[in-house]
Amino acid sequence: MKVRPLHDRILVKREEEDEARAGSIIIPDTAKEKPQRGRVVAVGNGKVTEDGKRVPLDVKSNDRILFGKYSGSEVTIDGDEYLILREDDILAILD
Repeated sequence: MKVRPLHDRILVKREEEDEARAGSIIIPDTAKEKPQRGRVVAVGNGKVTEDGKRVPLDVKSNDRILFGKYSGSEVTIDGDEYLILREDDILAILD
C-alpha cells in the first residue's frame, strides 16, 4: 500500500537502537524507551499559507531525522509500525 501524508506531515520509520548492556543487566522491552531517530518514508506536498501559496518541506524521503520524544501519532500499515508527524516536530536532519 502506498501512503502519502497530507500537507506538512511526514511518515517516519523509527530506527532501532543498538542494544547496549551494562554488566549483566538486561532491560525488558517494555521498559525500553522508544528511539527518537528515524528515516523519512514519505512527505506531504507542503504547508499552505493564508494567501494560498504552498511552502515546500525541508525534509525529503530517505532523510535520517531526530524528533521529539512524544511527537506524532503511531500508525500500523501492512504490519509495520510508523510515525506520522508534522515538520514542526522534527528537531534535526542527521547527516
